[in-house]
Amino acid sequence: IMPDYTWFEGIPFHAFGISKETLQNVCNKFVVKEEDLILLAYPKSGTNWLIEIVCLIQTKGDPKWIQSVTIWDRSPWIETDVGYDILIKKKGPRLMTSHLPMHLFSKSLFSSKAKFYMDHGLSTSVPGCPCENGTTSCYCTMKT
Repeated sequence: IMPDYTWFEGIPFHAFGISKETLQNVCNKFVVKEEDLILLAYPKSGTNWLIEIVCLIQTKGDPKWIQSVTIWDRSPWIETDVGYDILIKKKGPRLMTSHLPMHLFSKSLFSSKAKFYMDHGLSTSVPGCPCENGTTSCYCTMKT
């Protein structure tokens, strides 16, 4: 049996926990702050490992935070209903994760100085990737 999907801009998303309204809000209303750190990656590309590593870097290797706070609270998925609600209410620097394609991510990202790590899984430049460095991943800010 195929799970239900929420279709948005021609792309299927699992219907559980992801609504069309939230996806529209992420694209059109979500404001990326300059102190944000965003992890963008393809599904099944090691995203959870990446979250764990970034959280350890942020705590200078102290595992107490990752051992006491769930992964989805440390780095909410912006395209999920719960993650979006957490992120719009969170003060200070935000760590967030997403599998959204660049063209569906918040438009405010493109005028922000927020840091993001993008794992596009390809060895060539990807349209929208500001590094355009021909690597499979980059850590950068958007060009202005």
